[in-house]
Amino acid sequence: MSQDLARIRAFVQVFDAGGFSAAARQHGRSKALLSKYVTDLEDYLGVRLMNRTTRKLSLTEAGEAYYREAGQVLAQLDELDATISDQTAEPRGLVRVSAPRNFGETTLAPAIFEFVARNPMVSIDLRLEDRFVDLVEEGIDVALRISTLSDSSLIARRISEMKHVICASPALISRVGRPVAGEQLRGVPCVLDTNMPSHNSWRFVEDGTALSVHVSGPVRVNSPVAAMQAALAGLGFAVLPTYLADPLVREGRLVKVLEDRMPEGPSLTAVYPHRRHLAGKVRALIDHLVAWFATNPVR
Repeated sequence: MSQDLARIRAFVQVFDAGGFSAAARQHGRSKALLSKYVTDLEDYLGVRLMNRTTRKLSLTEAGEAYYREAGQVLAQLDELDATISDQTAEPRGLVRVSAPRNFGETTLAPAIFEFVARNPMVSIDLRLEDRFVDLVEEGIDVALRISTLSDSSLIARRISEMKHVICASPALISRVGRPVAGEQLRGVPCVLDTNMPSHNSWRFVEDGTALSVHVSGPVRVNSPVAAMQAALAGLGFAVLPTYLADPLVREGRLVKVLEDRMPEGPSLTAVYPHRRHLAGKVRALIDHLVAWFATNPVR
């Protein structure tokens, strides 16, 4: 089998280089050996692949078809070899990571930095921004997103469950009352986070039935931290991730409501471009994050 691959590779190398002499110089092989490999391949196939003259080398019709297929096969084998070597070697190189700013600053950064500390051959470019990032266009290796996956051109791996709660300030609850059903939020002030897929239609589960309630209020934001600040200021009920809300609830500055009626939230997901093989350094980072959040769950 190795001899067959050597003959196929010699044929592709000779045509790519434009001749036997050039291929011999480029790949450190003798011209005679390359010529023998190509002749042996033609004899095995029972067809001439190349037209050879002193001035020009060209492919026959059969040679063109064989070159196309052989080139693809060799490229896949080379990619597979590189991937296996990459996965078995120590992770190394630059990894570009995208994540939401607030989550990245408060919760993700410690996990990322521990990975860097454990893998000294890896460097991280961590980009924290609250906007949709095109991974392919912007050269991002992996993005951490708190959402459901909608882009079919990406591959996703769930890292951790996320939980959201509805909170309000004690002063607002004293003024408008504490709701005991989702419908009671209709007509009372709410803070709308436009990053949420249905920012003005909040979902609940009541008696096993999904319910959607249209909400409105004096403030629209595109940041969970800004929504949190608006809730603290008494401007409305807000849907907040627990990693932001829980410390303030423990301090008594916010109050959770309708906690038993909240549907299952989105997941923290690692998404990356659709590639045949995932780079070892990226796979190592994702594996680390799965392990990290299994022992340090998002609260």
